[in-house]
Amino acid sequence: MARYKLTIEYNGRPFVGWQRQANGLSVQQAVEEAIFRFCGEEVRITAAGRTDAGVHAIGQVAHADIARPTDPGTVRDAVNFHLKPLPVAILSAEVVGEHFDARTSAILRAYRYRIVNRRAPLALEAGQAWQVSRPLDAAAMHEAAQHLVGHHDFTSFRAAECQAKSPLRTMDRLDVVRRGEAVEIEAEARSFLHHQIRNIAGTLKLVGEGKRPPGWVAEVLAARDRAAAGATAPPDGLCFLWVRYSEDLATRSIQPASSSDASASNTTSPAAIGTSTSIAVRSTKPS
Repeated sequence: MARYKLTIEYNGRPFVGWQRQANGLSVQQAVEEAIFRFCGEEVRITAAGRTDAGVHAIGQVAHADIARPTDPGTVRDAVNFHLKPLPVAILSAEVVGEHFDARTSAILRAYRYRIVNRRAPLALEAGQAWQVSRPLDAAAMHEAAQHLVGHHDFTSFRAAECQAKSPLRTMDRLDVVRRGEAVEIEAEARSFLHHQIRNIAGTLKLVGEGKRPPGWVAEVLAARDRAAAGATAPPDGLCFLWVRYSEDLATRSIQPASSSDASASNTTSPAAIGTSTSIAVRSTKPS
């Protein structure tokens, strides 16, 4: 029996979310069925984050225990073959120790919420971003977001159906940056509450539109009342970027793999990897 760490990319639009559900196809089910078609084993995989319906990922991480000993590159390629034509790809596969758990071993997770700020509708990015026509002040949004950095009770930004035992979370980083006509909200924390980022995005949008001052967000946080915050932003703009694990698990930082080499090192820092539509940087500030 070998445990494989899978780094996964997917477009969330066709799925009911990551987790298996009775009302439709999930990403988890798609990957598990692809593994079964590859090796004939009924495997249950565990992911670092359970994304909602319509939410995307470029660096989701999951682990799977497979009895049949197989080269990691073969696992990657075979599972990808059986995933066709679904918009899911195993970017890399590698053998890890039995103590590695994609969910509980994670020490930091990162998400990006992408808003395209223009009047024209989205042609190429439909389903990949939230289109907001009213001009947004990204600097004001960033100022407001800093009230949410640190250890807080995030009840005001928590979905009613959230199953977490506590609303207390530590937000390590929450930046708002403008990149051309896009306004991107970048968040890092060890864990997040259900709809936390989407509720924050909907709240910061009100600040960006000038309907609320930046300091209002501190009042929303202190209220500990979901009704005090803005509406939940649509899932389209949310993307799971990456997961970081402790070095003692030999998985310091997981990022989407651009190489076909399944044994490539995972020690690259988040700041070192990015594209024009997905950038995880620590020092960028709104201009």
